[in-house]
Amino acid sequence: MPNIRARLLVVLVVLCGFLTVAGSPSATAATVPDSLWFDGTSLTVSNGRFTDSLGREVVLRGYNVSGETKLEENGGLPFASVADAKKSATALRALGGGNSVRFLLSWAHAEPARGQVDTAYLAAATDQMRAFLDAGIRVYPDFHQDLYSRYLFDDDSWYTGDGAPKWAVDAGTYPDESCGICLFWGQNITQNGAVKAASYDFWHNTYGLQDAFLTTAQQTMTYVRQHLSAEEFAGVVGFDPYNEPYAGTYDSGQTSRTWEKNVLWPFYVKFRAGMDAAGWQDKPAFVEPNLFWNANIDSQKQEGGLLDAGTLGSRYVFNTHFYDQKAISGILMWGKAGDGQYATDFGTIRDRASAAGTTAVVSEFGHPLSGTVSDKAPTVLKAMYQALDSRLPGASWWSSPATSGPVLSGSQWQWDIYNGRHHELMNGNPDKVLTSGDAWNDEDLSAVRMDDSGTVTLRQDARLLDRIYPSATSGSTVAFTYEDRSRDGSTTLTWNPVPSSLPNVAQLVGSGQYGLLVWRSKGGSAPTELHLPASFPTASTTVVSDLGAVYAPPAYTQTTPVAVAAEPGGTASRRLLLTASDTGVLHYALVTNGATSPSTTLLTAARTELTAWAARTVG
Repeated sequence: MPNIRARLLVVLVVLCGFLTVAGSPSATAATVPDSLWFDGTSLTVSNGRFTDSLGREVVLRGYNVSGETKLEENGGLPFASVADAKKSATALRALGGGNSVRFLLSWAHAEPARGQVDTAYLAAATDQMRAFLDAGIRVYPDFHQDLYSRYLFDDDSWYTGDGAPKWAVDAGTYPDESCGICLFWGQNITQNGAVKAASYDFWHNTYGLQDAFLTTAQQTMTYVRQHLSAEEFAGVVGFDPYNEPYAGTYDSGQTSRTWEKNVLWPFYVKFRAGMDAAGWQDKPAFVEPNLFWNANIDSQKQEGGLLDAGTLGSRYVFNTHFYDQKAISGILMWGKAGDGQYATDFGTIRDRASAAGTTAVVSEFGHPLSGTVSDKAPTVLKAMYQALDSRLPGASWWSSPATSGPVLSGSQWQWDIYNGRHHELMNGNPDKVLTSGDAWNDEDLSAVRMDDSGTVTLRQDARLLDRIYPSATSGSTVAFTYEDRSRDGSTTLTWNPVPSSLPNVAQLVGSGQYGLLVWRSKGGSAPTELHLPASFPTASTTVVSDLGAVYAPPAYTQTTPVAVAAEPGGTASRRLLLTASDTGVLHYALVTNGATSPSTTLLTAARTELTAWAARTVG
């Protein structure tokens, strides 16, 4: 009861403050199903990490919801209805293991006429956003654009875009769009004269375009804040101002780096001011550098990463994307991805965020699931998740865990339940109705689809997508790894086997999946949390930790050091809770589904090995 009263008091205080600044919000929603006393607090950035109000380090994992926003068939919304949004949120939790989404919004639909915000669109978008918040899933909205605007493209074009409204395109005089010799739609960014010119005008505020966008963004954020309850708004993490920014064309003598410094960063400062004015003062802006700052093809790579923005600190998150363009090309990478494939690329992201004094999120990553290079997807995605978990390849993780680095947050592209079932008139052309894949420039990257009965099903290996990850760490994360044993066809991919120097741990894990978290405590009574995939049913999950060695962990209580509870949202997803109220103590927890009723002797022996390993490699 004391904890319940304390939580109610916090909600009351927050709600009172919300009423003061927000006017009249909707009625406060009921507590998210399956919530516990430490759930539901707002996130901030502190000491280079996402943290909750209890000081726990938080990792956001999830998906982009969704590329449907780029299309016109549902009016620039991620879903055709709130019911579909709820169905998607439930599946995302239960099948995809996500605790967060990047929620796409459309400028074209938010401001279809200049200076006139469409509140009906904002209301529908907010209702769909609420479906995820009510499922205990955190949200960060994103004003999305690709190739600036669909209104730049002819009705018979091979390509299309999204983002800016028609009036913004009509304001300028742009050449007829043409990409020339293009193998991939993204080449329009640097080769299509219309896209380049329109992007240039936006960044130079020609015709007041940028001012109009910033005004609409602020009105959108104000609307969302005012129409979510205080508890719901706490689940909104921040805002992504602009997807994949690029200059269009550089001015004479300008470089990528000087463009970021003199054009892009001032835009973010203005957007940040709009967030503050809209009542989002305590939420960070998820700012993206030049699109090509970390391209893995040398000819595309451009210097950047907001190098001249100074210390970003708690009001900004370093937000970047990563796609393996070499693998996607089908030419520059012939084979499959392997152990540690992206350790260096994602290590650069960690280092840039650290130097900027903030945390990082990889808000888009993925690989085509159909077409000539789709055979690479199982290994490419495994390698990307591996790089999110640790900056080390599996081959060296066990020997050097202390250099594992922070666990990165990330949102896979994408989660589109309408994949393969679209009815999109490309560029408004009734003779070009797109139904297959993502219905977007021949892309097919959605992890899910709906079958004929309306059930959401995975299109990728559940072992890859539904993963153990440390969703909240009560202290400082030292090291983390997860061996998912995902498949490439009939081949099981094991890149991080337990070393033979730990024979009892290896016996316990066997051929099963396992995760291992090492952290240092900082006091506090809130537990450390790890998401438990559906492949880890409670009755057959083994935990070996300095806090205890348990097979089939019991239900959570505040005095149970190793326990299981439902994740918030009422979707039947579960989490492992590890409680240690000490300070400055090194803790570890191995979680595996490889053993069946392991003996006390084996559990004890494995615990002895892990304790010695942690002392030897971390200290």
